[in-house]
Amino acid sequence: MAKGYWIVHIDVADATAYDVYRKAVAPFLAANHGAFLVRGGKAKLVEGALKPRHVVIEFPDYDTALAAYESEEYQAIKAIRLKAASGDGVVVEGA
Repeated sequence: MAKGYWIVHIDVADATAYDVYRKAVAPFLAANHGAFLVRGGKAKLVEGALKPRHVVIEFPDYDTALAAYESEEYQAIKAIRLKAASGDGVVVEGA
């Protein structure tokens, strides 16, 4: 079965408030079988235009990834992020 992924590009406006989100989302992801593959780090834009921070989170499958994102628990955590950063994200099925 193909894995599922959250792929997110973020522009953090308030690093202190974003840190609150990071601390809240880590245990949520672990409980939902999500694992960080990319979490910030060095990057070079080679095409198009993106936000400066990139995150890739792997889940066992697409349905688990989508259910985690759409869950009430994550939506409450996401509200914290929305106060600290703007972003673009997609839930995708792996190859």
